Order: sequence, then structure tokens, then C-alpha cells
Amino acid sequence: MVDLESEVPPLPPRYRFRDLLLGDQGWQNDDRVQVEFYMNENTFKERLKLFFIKNQRSSLRIRLFNFSLKLLSCLLYIIRVLLENPSQGNEWSHIFWVNRSLPLWGLQVSVALISLFETLLLGYLSYKGNIWEQILRIPFILEIINAVPFIVSIFWPSLRNLFVPVFLNCWLAKHALENMINDLHRAIQRTQSAMFNQVLILISTLLCLIFTCICGIQHLERIGKKLNLFDSLYFCIVTFSTVGFGDVTPETWSSKLFVVAMICVALVVLPIQFEQLAYLWMERQKSGGNYSRHRAQTEKHVVLCVSSLKIDLLMDFLNEFYAHPRLQDYYVVILCPTEMDVQVRRVLQIPMWSQRVIYLQGSALKDQDLLRAKMDDAEACFILSSRCEVDRTSSDHQTILRAWAVKDFAPNCPLYVQILKPENKFHIKFADHVVCEEEFKYAMLALNCICPATSTLITLLVHTSRGQEGQQSPEQWQKMYGRCSGNEVYHIVLEESTFFAEYEGKSFTYASFHAHKKFGVCLIGVRREDNKNILLNPGPRYIMNSTDICFYINITKEENSAFKNQDQQRKNNVSRSFYHGPSRLPVHSIIASMGTVAIDLQDTSCRSASGPTLSLPAEGSKEVRRPSIAPVLEVADTSSIQTCDLLSDQSEDETTPDEEISSNLEYAKGYPPYSPYIGSSPTFCHLLHEKVPFCCLRLDKSCQHNYYEDAKAYGFKNKLIIVAAETAGNGLYNFIVPLRAYYRPKKELNPIVLLLDNPLDDLLRCGVTFAANMVVVDKESTMSAEEDYMADAKTIVNVQTLFRLFSSLSIITELTHPANMRFMQFRAKDCYSLALSKLEKKERERGSNLAFMFRLPFAAGRVFSISMLDTLLYQSFVKDYMISITRLLLGLDTTPGSGFLCSMKITEDDLWIRTYARLYQKLCSSTGDVPIGIYRTESQKLTTSESQISISVEEWEDTKDSKEPGHHRSNHRNSTSSDQSDHPLLRRKSMQWARRLSRKGPKHSGKTAEKITQQRLNLYRRSERQELAELVKNRMKHLGLSTVGYDEMNDHQSTLSYILINPSPDTRLELNDVVYLIRPDPLAYLPNSEPSRKNSICNATGQDSREETQL
Repeated sequence: MVDLESEVPPLPPRYRFRDLLLGDQGWQNDDRVQVEFYMNENTFKERLKLFFIKNQRSSLRIRLFNFSLKLLSCLLYIIRVLLENPSQGNEWSHIFWVNRSLPLWGLQVSVALISLFETLLLGYLSYKGNIWEQILRIPFILEIINAVPFIVSIFWPSLRNLFVPVFLNCWLAKHALENMINDLHRAIQRTQSAMFNQVLILISTLLCLIFTCICGIQHLERIGKKLNLFDSLYFCIVTFSTVGFGDVTPETWSSKLFVVAMICVALVVLPIQFEQLAYLWMERQKSGGNYSRHRAQTEKHVVLCVSSLKIDLLMDFLNEFYAHPRLQDYYVVILCPTEMDVQVRRVLQIPMWSQRVIYLQGSALKDQDLLRAKMDDAEACFILSSRCEVDRTSSDHQTILRAWAVKDFAPNCPLYVQILKPENKFHIKFADHVVCEEEFKYAMLALNCICPATSTLITLLVHTSRGQEGQQSPEQWQKMYGRCSGNEVYHIVLEESTFFAEYEGKSFTYASFHAHKKFGVCLIGVRREDNKNILLNPGPRYIMNSTDICFYINITKEENSAFKNQDQQRKNNVSRSFYHGPSRLPVHSIIASMGTVAIDLQDTSCRSASGPTLSLPAEGSKEVRRPSIAPVLEVADTSSIQTCDLLSDQSEDETTPDEEISSNLEYAKGYPPYSPYIGSSPTFCHLLHEKVPFCCLRLDKSCQHNYYEDAKAYGFKNKLIIVAAETAGNGLYNFIVPLRAYYRPKKELNPIVLLLDNPLDDLLRCGVTFAANMVVVDKESTMSAEEDYMADAKTIVNVQTLFRLFSSLSIITELTHPANMRFMQFRAKDCYSLALSKLEKKERERGSNLAFMFRLPFAAGRVFSISMLDTLLYQSFVKDYMISITRLLLGLDTTPGSGFLCSMKITEDDLWIRTYARLYQKLCSSTGDVPIGIYRTESQKLTTSESQISISVEEWEDTKDSKEPGHHRSNHRNSTSSDQSDHPLLRRKSMQWARRLSRKGPKHSGKTAEKITQQRLNLYRRSERQELAELVKNRMKHLGLSTVGYDEMNDHQSTLSYILINPSPDTRLELNDVVYLIRPDPLAYLPNSEPSRKNSICNATGQDSREETQL
């Protein structure tokens, strides 16, 4: 048998257990050879080069030693001059020979030997084949001049007193200093500012010039005035400063020549140094320099990363960021890759901002620039997208890369990111706070169709204001609107709160109602201590806990409030009586001043709902029973809670059995089967049982399933909602879902028409004449323009055309720039609009962040700019819950147990409630709803555009020719520069003049002349509004559409609308007020164990719920 051990080779030592135990003893009998590898050539020259040149640390030590030697040689020269006794006489021998003691000579010889040896060694190591390049270098020549004479004097003793210009070693010291700083930067692996290097070179050059001039003049004047070093220093300073007193002057021609040479050298060298310094200073001004590490560790700062910085973006950020008192000591470091704009530079030079804002030109993708901004020490980083680019997806990609770069460089820095497209949101899920522009934009546009002016409501809530806007205006609605706009969302722990501490163990609706009644604050939501989810109006079943975080709407937060008892207020103001406008209601006691509020504690004693303060006076002999308002219970009674199954519908109770069967077959409630993008929140909504074929989605084209070609033919029961957009993007999902939410009754679902292009024919086919709302989304292709504010030009002009053609249509428009809202529904000769323009300018001068709020289209919720929601991201730094609350209000997120935003309209049957406090009580006690504001519409005697005045034939015929002939002539002269439609009196006179001419015409004119005259009269009679209406009707007839329902004269130009956020409890309700409500989640009231009883519960309580909600 063959021995297996002799056949199989042994394993290497590192793989054998025996060798692991015995160590490396087996290597002794191994034939392998250990080889060492070197990164450089292993020669003596290479080793010296590695030590003296290549190695940063050893090279730094060598250069520091060389620098010290040069300074020592200059010091020895000064000592030799001070020790020397000035000899008498003017012989030239005193220039070439000096008195040098033996110890001093020995020291200078030693320094010279070391310096020369080092110079020769470095020349040998840096030799690259050209010896003259080494010899003719200025440092080498100076070294030979200063060192060789001393070495020669060793072998020739008679030359020991020979003069050697050792003071020229100062230039060699300057050269060594420059090399030493470069080695220092390489050794510590840091890039110091080039400005520091250039300043150091300039200072060292000046010192070397002055020292050379001092020593040279002093030595050359040994045969003249025999100046000492101090006199030479005085002469040099006076000469170089161009003062020239003349008390000390050189006498010998040699010293004069030396001074001339030094001045020439200074005139050449110094301007070059100053030019380089000025260039670096200008470049540093452009790039912004650095934010020092010491400041970053001792001060707090945030970093703002943007691709391009515009003045509007900067001012919005600074005004909102520094509006919070605790952020006054923070610094803002702006990191932008582009050069600073002229307007931005001008603003940052204002003392208020120059001390707190630092601009750095750089990229967030470079670690070097992030280090300049000290991103690792920053309290937060805001990354904003550029919405003005045509390709918004590309802008998002840049934002994503910036977020990744910051997270990689500073993983502990909180990130606040703004993204444009919702499909890109999942790439930055790691960010602490994310605002997706298209999500919020489409959700607000959708809610504007359900709850009017939701966009204005959200905008006012996320802007910081003290409620001082409009307080000096003579208009009452502007005072109320401006004061209520100061309300914001705040938070506080229940047990630490004066507002809510007494409601521990009570229901949420009880706490909300009584806190509003007593303090005027509106409690809208809570959050458990052990839960991250915020619940908006969790309903009457929710019991308040001491550790709950309460979210409330108020003019200021509780910490900045001072409380004053109502009895004390009565004593101080017994004889005073304040009234609230024409309704003669007392002014609310909340007074905002510099962030502090004084709140009167009202009487908390129980009052009867039918007491004298709430009862209405008797109206004659008519006796009508006034419904009473039930009190809000501390703990919810199960039997009193009106529930309704969300799987059924409140509207089904009012339908016939046949309609109910068809409705149930058509709709179902559930979650959408497909998500348009990653990260969309699933929402329970109305769905169709079967998917509609794609061909049926074209409204203007028939297919094999239907033959309809316009909206009128479909016979929709509800009015349409038309969306005019450029493309059907993924963000449109957030527009559809709120309009199809599960809590909306089926009978109120509006058909949605997507209009990708909006010529007049397509508008008429899609039913614009009987649409409820038309939403105009800002086009991406128009967001980029040569002039920034011209990005909205196309949208504004198109909407203005719609406004003129369809004045009764409710148009909701999105703009890029908030400043362009003044052009919406523009009327050039409207005095009221001009007055609002002046008010806006005054509010802007007072420093208001909401100067545009009094523009009628914005106040009415008919226009908004998504850039106004940038403040939502800025506020999240102080209020980290604002994004979550806004998403819940808009329906972007759905949390189990959290309520939703809806609205109700005040009708004539509801006016018995009278005040907002009684409405609050009625809603809390019946349905559990929490009101947060009022949308009010008032009639206003606006100056109507003269072009819309229609003058009847009788009015023309009744006008006498004798009225104001002189005035008639003046108007006639001015008619050449203005349209006749703008001057009704001129128009009437012109008609009379034309009719008189027609009467004086020839009598033989027949029926043809009469017909032409009648047509002319008809053309004159028509106003501009009638002409537009005739144009629309003719176009509808041409397309085969019915003109029934098109009311050209029905417009809303004589009304104004505005929002009152959290109005005072004594605010009187008016007819057609729309109340914003946060309604509890219907799912929270459904029993989990008895699903079979859902329909019966809904049928039994559905009608009562509608009656109570309708009030």
C-alpha cells in the first residue's frame, strides 16, 4: 500500500492547526524567500530626497530650521552694527571693511557653513539635468553672496573684517517662510485660505524692503552723517509713506543711488502684491470665504442649500425664520453654486442681515464646500428645489443628490427638503421633514372646490404674523381679516397649560368648546405621549390625559400670554364700551403686541342655553319655537353620539329604492387598487365596481361604448370641476382623491374634467358654462422666462380672458410668483382695486410678511402661489408638527381616529344661533365637529367697469339735447384718446348726434337705409359684456351646443370674500357664511364586533344627523 502522507503534500503552515499552536517554527525549514517592496527607489539619493523634500513632516522641520538660521544671521548683523564704534573720516574703506569681533565672526561662519551645505544638498536633490537652472536661481545667488566670504575668511584671516551684506538673508527667510507654509498645509491635509497666504507674503515683502533699506542706508552713510539704525528706520518710514519731512536725508551719492534703487524696486514689487491681494479679495467676496470652526462650535447656525438664490426666496426665508424669538441668535449660512445676485448682495449689506447671514459660493456635492459651511456642526440644513426650471424632474434630481451628499457628510444634521415631483419623494425618505410641492398644490386646489378658500386658510396658518395687518384701514372687513390672520398653530403639554389643564379626564370636544369660550383658543388636535401620530379632533370619545400634547389655534402661544381676570377688567373700564363695527358687538379682548397677548378670563359659571343672553327678541306676534342648544358633555354619552356607517351613504336615505340599487351597483368604497407613485398615502374613497375603458375617458370623442361628444350630452346631475393643466402628472392623484373621499356623500360627487389644452371650443365642449369650478394649474413650460416675474404672463392673460368671457365661473388659479396676484381679475379703472394697491404698499412698508393678503382674489381663495407654502418648511424647524397637521387638513395623510376638514353653509334657518360661540356649542354637542374659522362673503359697492354698462334705448331717447352743451364739447374732444365705452355720457351724446343726422338725411331713403340705420343703432346699444356674450353664444351654436344656462350678466364682481380664522366667540353669524369644520373620523364610531348592524344604525340616525349638522 502506498503511503498517503508521502503522496499528498502538506498544507501551508497558516492552514494547519499544529502550526497555529506552535507558531511560525515551520517557516525555518521552508524554501520560500521573504521579499520587501519599496514605493520608491531604494538608493541613497532617493532616501535623502524623501527626507528633505517629499516627506511633508520632515521637510517642514528642515524648512523651519532654515528659516531660523536666516533670522539668526540677520540678528547677528544687527548685533554687529550696534557693537561697532563709528570711526571718524570719510574714507571709502569704511564701506568695504568693518569691525567684527572674533566670537561674532565664529557664529557667522558657523551659520554660513550650515546654510551653504543645506543649499548645495537641496540643489543636488532637486537637480533635473540643467545645472544653470539651479545656479541662476535668485535664492542660490544670495546664498553664495552671504555664505562664501565667511568660508573663505577661514583660510584667509585677513578677510575676517570684510563687509558682507548679511541683511539680504531676510529675503531668503521670506522664501523659506513661503515654503514652510506650503509644507504645513500639506502636512495637516487642510487647505488654508489663499487670502491668508497672500496677506502673509505682502507683509513679509514690506518688512524685507524696509529692513534692506534700513541696513543699506545705515552702512552707506558710514562715510556721511553716520546714521544709526533708528535714524535709518525713521528715514525709510517717512520716505515709503510719501510724507518726506526732509530732516533726515542721505548725503553720499552711493546712499542716494541706493534709495533710488529701493524706491524703484518698491514701485515694481508692491503693486504686484497689492494686485494679487485685491484679486483674491474680490474672488473671496464672490465665493463668500469660510465659516470658522470656532464660530460653528460657539454659535448656532443653519445652512440653506439652493441652486439659485433669488431675492424673493431669500426674503421669505429670512422673514419667516427670524420671526420666531428664539431664533434671533442663529446665523444663516447660504450655500449656492452661483455668484451672488446684485439684489441679494444689496440686501445682505443691510446691517440687520449682514451680521446674521453669510453667503458661500459652492456646491453641496463637494465635501470641501460643506466643510466651509461647517455642515457637521449645523443645527439644520434646508435644501430647496428650483421651481423656475422647465425640467422639474431634473431639478428634483439635483435636490436628491444634494440631500444624499449632506447626509453622507453630516449624518446627524437634520434635513428639511423641498421636492417638486411626488414620484421622487421616496429617494429622500431619510430626511427629517419633506414637503412635496405637487402634493400640497393639487390637494389645496381640490379642497378649494369643496371648502372655499382653503388655500388662503392654509397660507395664513403657516405664515408668522402678529395680526397687525389692516388695523389702520378704514374698512371694517380688513381690520377683522387682518386681526384673525395672526392666528397660528401652537402646542403645549396639557398638565403645563393654563388653557387646558382643568380639562384632564374630560372629553376632547368638551375641552375644545370651553377653552374657546373661556380663553378664545381653538383646540384642534392632540397627540399621546407614547404615540407619534397627531389626531385632529379625535371626537367626544377621546378622554384628555395629563401628558397629552395639545395643538391649538391662537393669536400667540400660551407662554407669551398674560392673564387678567374679567372682574378686574370691569373695575378698570366701568364706563368704557367698545363695539365691533356696524353689528355693535364688543371688541374681542385679545390684543397682540410684540408677541405678547393679554387674555381676559371670562366668567366660567354655567349659563342656560335659553338664558337672556342667548335668546332672541320676540318678532311681533309671531311665536316660533327656538331650538335649544344642548350642553357639551364632559364625558361622551354613547347614546348621544350620532354615528353613520361609512360603507353606506347619508344621501341614500333620500333616494328611491330604484335609485339606491343603481347607486350601489355603480359605486363602492375602498382603497385605490393602484398607487401612482411610491410613498402615496392610501385613502379610503369612492370607487367604481368596474374599470372604465380608456376610450371612454375622452369626453369630446365618441366610442363604441357611448356616443357623447360634449359634457352636456352626459347629463351630469352635479356641476363639473374642470382642471386645466399642461400634463396629467402623478400629482393629479392628490386632486382626485379629496374629491372622492369616503366621507363625501355620493350625491355631492362632482364630475372631474381634465383639460390639457384650453382653446374656446374645448372649453365649451367640456361644459365650462355650467361648471362649478375651474382650476387653472400653472404650466411648467412657462415657469422659466427671461424676466422672472414674466413666468406667469401666459397664465394671467388666459385667466383674464376666461374671467371676461365667463364672469359667473369660479376660477381658481395657481401662480408662480405671489406678487403677480394683483393682476388677477384686473380692472384698470376700479377705484377700490387702486385703494387696495395702496394698502398693500403701506403694509409692506410696515414690514408685513403678508402684504398681499388684502388682494380680493387671494382673500376669496381664487388665486394662490405654491411658493407661499415655502414657509411651511421653514416653520417646521420650530414647529416640527406643522407638516403633519397640514397634510391631515388637506387629506394627504389619513390617521385612524383623526378628523378631516370640511365646511357647512349658514342658511336662514341657522341664523337663530346668532354668534360663533353658540355655533361652537351646537356643533360640539351634536356632531362633535370643531369649527376653526368662517369664510364670509359681503356685498360691496365696487366701482363697476364702465365697459360693462348697457344703456337702454329709452334712456337714450329720454336724454335731452340741452343738457350741459359745454361739457358735451369737452367730452367730444377727449374721445380721440379713449374708448367710447368708457364714457357713457359721451356715448349717449354720440347716439343722439347720429340720430339727428339720420333724421336730416334725404327723404327718398327706403327700407334699405332704415335697415342699415337699425343695425347701427343695435351695434351702439350693445356693451362690451354683451358683445362677449354674443361671441360665446355664436360659438356654441356653431359647435352644435345648447346655449341654455349661459347667463352672461351673472357675475360676482360686486362682492368680496375673506376668511376669519378662529374669530372671537361673540362674532355674529351672517347669512351665507361658510364655516370650516374639523369633523371626527366616522370610522372611530363604528363597532368592531357587530358589522351586521351598520346599515340599521345609519338608517336610524342618518336623517337626524343631517338635520343637526345643517342646524
